[in-house]
Amino acid sequence: MLGRLARWLRLLGYDTEYDNHASDLELARRARAEGRVLLTRDRALAARRGLQTLLIDSEVLQEQVRQVVEVFGLPSAAACSRCACCNSPLEEVGAEAVREKVPPHVLRTQQRFWLCRGCGRVYWEGTHIDGIRRQMEAFDLE
Repeated sequence: MLGRLARWLRLLGYDTEYDNHASDLELARRARAEGRVLLTRDRALAARRGLQTLLIDSEVLQEQVRQVVEVFGLPSAAACSRCACCNSPLEEVGAEAVREKVPPHVLRTQQRFWLCRGCGRVYWEGTHIDGIRRQMEAFDLE
């Protein structure tokens, strides 16, 4: 229910696990075991004993992000330092390390690459980065 929020929290640098197939019981168990705060829009789940939770009030992404930042502050990790898909930290690598994973024109036009050791995705500052930065500015987090 908060998949979009999870993706943006990762892009902002928050350590954010997300599993939309897990049951409430499994989510609660994992949150306790890993010492995580469970973000949810489910009032019953948020009210469970022994869990640190944050009930997300809004359905609007921008308001959701602001609520998380108001409660927890900005993350200590840099923006775009985690994989948006699997949450693993990204590692800057040379072009040789990703030669087989990116299109040839990307190798010719880009200088910096980041590799996710968790899922193998490769990131670079392509044209999409402008849209990501605009959205981050729209969150108005300062």
